[in-house]
Formats: sequence, C-alpha cells, structure tokens
Amino acid sequence: MIIGVLKDALPERRVALLPENIKMLVARKAKVVLESGAGTEAFATDSEFTEAGAEVLAREQVIDKADLLVLVGEPELSLIKQLKKGQVWLSEYKPLWNKNLVKEFQKAGITSFSMDAVPRTTRAQAMDVLSSMATIAGYKSVLEAANHLPSFFPMFISAAGTIRPANVLILGAGVAGLQAIAIARKLGAQVEAFDVRSAVKEEVMSLGARFVEVEGATEDAAAGGYAVEQSEAYKRKQQEAINRHAAKANVVICTAQIPGRKAPLLISKDVVASMQPGSVIIDLASSTGGNCELSEDNKLVVKHGVSIIGQSNYAAQMPKDASKMFGKNVSNFLELLIDEEGNLKLDFDDEIVRGTCITHEGELINERIKSVID
Repeated sequence: MIIGVLKDALPERRVALLPENIKMLVARKAKVVLESGAGTEAFATDSEFTEAGAEVLAREQVIDKADLLVLVGEPELSLIKQLKKGQVWLSEYKPLWNKNLVKEFQKAGITSFSMDAVPRTTRAQAMDVLSSMATIAGYKSVLEAANHLPSFFPMFISAAGTIRPANVLILGAGVAGLQAIAIARKLGAQVEAFDVRSAVKEEVMSLGARFVEVEGATEDAAAGGYAVEQSEAYKRKQQEAINRHAAKANVVICTAQIPGRKAPLLISKDVVASMQPGSVIIDLASSTGGNCELSEDNKLVVKHGVSIIGQSNYAAQMPKDASKMFGKNVSNFLELLIDEEGNLKLDFDDEIVRGTCITHEGELINERIKSVID
C-alpha cells in the first residue's frame, strides 16, 4: 500500500504524520509519499522525511500514486473531485458538521475515515485525536487568557500591597476543561468549573477547583462521555448559575460542545455586559456557534470592555507537539489498515475501523452519520 501525506492549507500548521511515524509505517512494509513542504510549518523538513523512508513529490503526484491519502483537517471540495474511485481518505473532517463533504465522498466512491469518529472505547484511546488536541486547547486557552488579562493570575503580597488572585470560570470539564483547570491552578488563579456531567465532579475537585453544581441534568452513558442535550427547565437553572458566577469571574473559558450540533449558548450578551471591564472570555466552541453569544470564530472582539476570543484550533498554534500527538494517533489507526505484507486491509468486523469509516463504495457506513444525512 502507498500512503500519501498531503500539506494542509494555512492557517493549519500541523502535519498528519511526522518522520517518526513514517519509520513505523515503512517497517510495516507500507510505502509513503509526501507532498513537498507538508511538514515545514511543523518544523519537519523534507530531508527528514526522506531519511525516514518517504518519497517527496509534488501534490498532484502524491494524489495520483497513493492508495490512501492523509490530511489533518477538512479537504476542499475541489480536492475530493481529484480523487480516484476506490481511493481511501483519512483526516479529521468533522462529518457530523461537514455533511457536504460526506456527500461528496459518497458520490465519488471514496472510502473515507474521519479521526473524530473514532469510537470512545478503551482500545481506541491511542487513536483519540479529539482528546489529544483538546489537551492543547485547554493549555493554550489559559495562557492566552493570562496574556490578555490586565491583572495577575496569582496572589501577590508585597510592600506595594496585596494583589488578589484572578477568578477563573471553566465551562465544560472534558479534556480541554480539565487541562485548563490544571494550568489556571498552576498559575495561581482561583478556579471554578461547571459541567452537566456529575461524573466529572471528583476530577474537577482533585485539580483544586470548585465544582459549580446544578441539579437535574440529563446524562446518557451511550454518548461516550460527551454532554447531551438538556431539558428547558434544566437550561434555565443552569443559566442562572452560570450568570452569577460569570459576573464575578475575571476569566471565562468556554469548552462546551455537543458533537454534530450547535454549541450550547452559555454566555449571553447581557452576561457579558455584567462582567467586569478587563475580563477575558476564551471560546473554544466558536467554530460551532460558540458558547458566548458575541463570539466570532478566529477573532478577538471587545464588548463592554470584555475581550472575547473565539479560537477553535489552538492545536495549529502549537504545531510541533500537536503534530507529534496527532501523528501518533493516526499511525496507531493506520496499523489497523495494514496487513502483514504491507497491503491495505479494510476489516469492517473491527469495531474501530467500522466506527471510524464514514463512506465506502458509495454507501454510508457510520450509523450516527446515517441518522443525520438527508
């Protein structure tokens, strides 16, 4: 099998596979071709890829030669039209959100896999790009908030007086939220966290944060650890609690998302108006509508003296380690698609392979995608 690694368009700076991953694939008897410059933004040179065993080619040659193509994010529709029927595609293309891409892959007869569809099972943890990238998002979001906040995170007591610590509110205690809690605590802030999932309370408290609890949340074990849609009565109680705590916060970091749906609105424009001037909101859900009503994806806006930063791809701002984590997840998944002779193996009896596959031979494979595609 020939695996082709394509270069993502800016502002994406990650590369799907690094030289260290190429060595593993070559050891499994697969061949690897790479678009020239694919790793440049992630500080991996063409010569390093060549030394690892890859052949560096022009983009058109990679597309033409590869049996399986790998990219980090969503492809352009024009790129899908260049693919050959029967080719295999692998990237994190968010099929629940980008339904047009799913239909195009289906129409073109492409076997497409999306890394964000990897099942939430113990065996699949080593392939979980969502958790890997969320770790980076949580880390970077706190650092950016600290840079924009016009005051300190930690308490200071000196001859010049006492500086009180910043109050940080984290909305959503998944991987990104927990990482944000850990970093904010390390910087000396007082941290509160809210999540509809009561199961995360212990984790929040173990990191030194206070858990903001609202009774009556709907939970679903079948959701794979993700939050689910809540009742209107619960949403009202939730909103009242968030409003109170946000008004006292210097920093609010929003991480709440529901796969395939618009992000829940947690910070209204009225809440923003009630916050202290100089406060900072970081919205990690801005690409799916945002947790803050005033967020704009990949933009900084200032309203009522509050800086609102919509940023849905912090991983691209830390491309070296992000590529290392993403590449390891991808290479672990690719091992399931390579047989002992280095040939392509599509084993749909494997729950991870079947769960991650979105389209195959013109058919929809993923059950969840079937339920949302018209």
